[in-house]
Amino acid sequence: MTAVSASIDLSIEPAAAWAAVTDWVGQAAWMPLTGVSVDSGDGGLGTRLSARTGVGPLAFVDTMTIDVWDPPRRCEVAHHGRVVRGRGIFTVSSLPDGRSRVTWTEELEGVAARLTAPLSRPVLALALHRLARVAA
Repeated sequence: MTAVSASIDLSIEPAAAWAAVTDWVGQAAWMPLTGVSVDSGDGGLGTRLSARTGVGPLAFVDTMTIDVWDPPRRCEVAHHGRVVRGRGIFTVSSLPDGRSRVTWTEELEGVAARLTAPLSRPVLALALHRLARVAA
């Protein structure tokens, strides 16, 4: 298992940060080269998602199921895709003065996860910086 993580502090309340992070279709505004669709469910526990990442023939689809749902603190997805396998975890923590901290962790399996880990953390950080602009 290879784990990568990034965090960002936001100038918004935890409930607003949670809403931004778990707006699955809206993630396209801040996740690089990624569009997410809700395949089934209401966006919470048990929801099945598909994320298409990449460009043209270099894209892949990551299928996921939300299997931990603790709003507005923690959401975990099980990645079931052929390329991405493992867990994705979003946590939202309360900070003083109505601010919040969002942490995104990916715990991925396989050789591809180990090979791409050095690039994964900067990509997560970039996405969270884009989230900060979108959610502000």
